[in-house]
Amino acid sequence: MSRVDIVVAEQEKQSSDGDPLYELRAVARAAQESERATAPPHDLTAHDLAARIAEHDTGNTTWVLPSTDRIYPRLLRHGMRLRRCHDVALAERLLLNSQGRHDEPHGLAAAYARARGLPPPSDAEDDTADATGQAALFAPRGTGLPDDVTPAEATEIVLAEQHSAIQRAPAPERLRLLIASESQSALAAAEMSQHGLPWRADIHDAVLTTLLGRRVANGRPSTLADLADRISEAFGTPVNPDHPPSVVRAFRRAGIDVPSSRAHVLRDVDHPAVVPLLEYKELARLHSAHGWSWLREWVHDGRFRAAYVVGGVVSGRWATRGGGALQIPKVLRTCVRADPGWRLVVADAAQLEPRVLAALSGDRRLADVSASSDLYASIAADAFGGERGRAKIAMLSALYGGTSGEAGPLLARLRTRFPDAVHYVEHAAAAGERGELVRSRLGRTSPPPSEQWRALTGNADAGVAAHRASREWGRFTRNFVVQASAADYTSVLLALLRRALAHHAPDAELVFFQHDELIVHCPAEDAEAVAGLFQSCADEAGTLTFGARCPVRFPLEATLVDCYADAK
Repeated sequence: MSRVDIVVAEQEKQSSDGDPLYELRAVARAAQESERATAPPHDLTAHDLAARIAEHDTGNTTWVLPSTDRIYPRLLRHGMRLRRCHDVALAERLLLNSQGRHDEPHGLAAAYARARGLPPPSDAEDDTADATGQAALFAPRGTGLPDDVTPAEATEIVLAEQHSAIQRAPAPERLRLLIASESQSALAAAEMSQHGLPWRADIHDAVLTTLLGRRVANGRPSTLADLADRISEAFGTPVNPDHPPSVVRAFRRAGIDVPSSRAHVLRDVDHPAVVPLLEYKELARLHSAHGWSWLREWVHDGRFRAAYVVGGVVSGRWATRGGGALQIPKVLRTCVRADPGWRLVVADAAQLEPRVLAALSGDRRLADVSASSDLYASIAADAFGGERGRAKIAMLSALYGGTSGEAGPLLARLRTRFPDAVHYVEHAAAAGERGELVRSRLGRTSPPPSEQWRALTGNADAGVAAHRASREWGRFTRNFVVQASAADYTSVLLALLRRALAHHAPDAELVFFQHDELIVHCPAEDAEAVAGLFQSCADEAGTLTFGARCPVRFPLEATLVDCYADAK
C-alpha cells in the first residue's frame, strides 16, 4: 500500500437542523490497484466529520473532496484544517479542458456518469457542482447521482478514473503537479475567506468622506453632487454624468463629436466639462465599487471576507464571487492594517510573466537578464539604450501581440535580441490562428474557438473579417501560454507557502492572493521568519514548475509593514 486516500463526500440527506450530512470512507490504494478498506459510518454532521478527520489524519493523508469549496469551509468552522486534498471538481475541469472539452459539466454526478459511460447531467442538475457558487444559494436538489449510488462511492470511482486519465496525459507528472497544487490552492482559498483580510472600517469611512463628501440619503455624496453641477454648468444644460448617452449628446450639442464618454476619449477633448467629468468618473467608480454600501456588506468584525474561485478565469487566475477582493483600489490599501501585536508580510513576484516566458522558451539571454530584480531595466540596458519604458512596451507587445504605434519597431528589436522568447509566443499565436489548442507548462489548455469562428475563418470569401478573427484568436493564445503558465507557477508557490507556514509559523494567516501578490498576517515575533519563507518557496516553485535546470530567477522579496499601503 503506497498511501491511503480518505474520501469525504456530501450526502443528499440533511441533519435535523438542516445542515448537510457527510460520508467518510477510507480507500487503500496500491501502485496498480485499489481496494476498499473498512468504511466508518455514514451520515456524519460537520462537527462529527471534523472529529473523525482529526482521528484519521496521519499527516500524510490525502483527503478526496468532491468539491472543496462546499465542504472545507464547514470543517474550518469546526476547527479542522486539512493538510492536503484532491479536489475532484477542480481535477475534472482540468482533465476535461486538457481534451478541449471546456464546456462540459465537471461536477461529481457528471464525472461519475462519464466514468460509467452514461450521459452526464448538466452542472445545473448536479448539486455537487459549485464552481460558480450559485448552487449553494438554493435548497439542495439532490446529488444528481443514481439512487443506488452514494456520493462516497461515486467519488471513489471518479478518483480511480482521474488517476488513469492523468497517466494517459502527454505529460502526466506535470498534470499531476498542477492538480495537486490547484487542490491545495482550494484549501488556501477557503482559509483566506475564514481568516479575512484585516480591514479598518473607520479608516475606510474617513477616506470616503474625504474624497466623496458627506453622505446624502438617496442621493449623490456632496462632492459628487457638486461635480455634477459643475458639469451641467459647463454644458449650459442639465446633464447626467452617470448616463453616457447624455454626456455624448451634450458634447454633440457643443459641436464636439465623441464616440463615447470613456475617460481615454475625453482626455483628448478641449471643453470645460472635461476636467470635472474625469474627476467625477474616478470618484463615482470608488463610490459604486467600494463605497459605503460595499463597506456595510463586506466588512464585519474588522475583516473583509471574500469568496474566492480558484481557477475562475480560463487562464487559471483566481476570481471572486463579489466584493472585488482582487481589485482593491490603491486609495483603500490604507484600510488594510495588521492587528495590534501582528504584522503584514507583503510580497509580489516582480515582472512575473516576462520571467515565465524566459523559462518557457529557454531563451538564455533573457534568462541571464532576469537575474536582476528589475527585469525591464535590465532589458532596457541590454537592448534599448537604457530606456526602461520602451523595453516594457516591447515586452508587453510580445506578450499581448501589440503592433500599433512604436510597438512594432520595438518588438522587432526585442526579436533580434531575444529570438527564442519571441518565437515561443509567436508560435503559440500561429497555432491559435489555425484554431489549435495551446497548453501551459503544467497542462492548462486553451479553449477551442467557436464554431462561428471556424465558419468565418474557413470561408475563403470572408476576406478581412476572417483575417481579423484569426489574428485576434492568435493574440489570445499568444498570451494564454504565458499567463496560464504564470498561474501554474503561482499555484505551486501558494501550495508550498501554505505548507511552509503550517510547519514554521502555524499562527500565521495567509489573507490575500492576487495573481502575483501575497499577504500573510502573523504575530510580530514570527514576521521575520515568515518573510524568509517567501523566497525559498519561490525558488522551489520555479524548480518544480520549470525543471531543475531552469536558470530563471523568480524574486519574491517580502516587506514587513503594519499597513498595506506602506508596502508599495
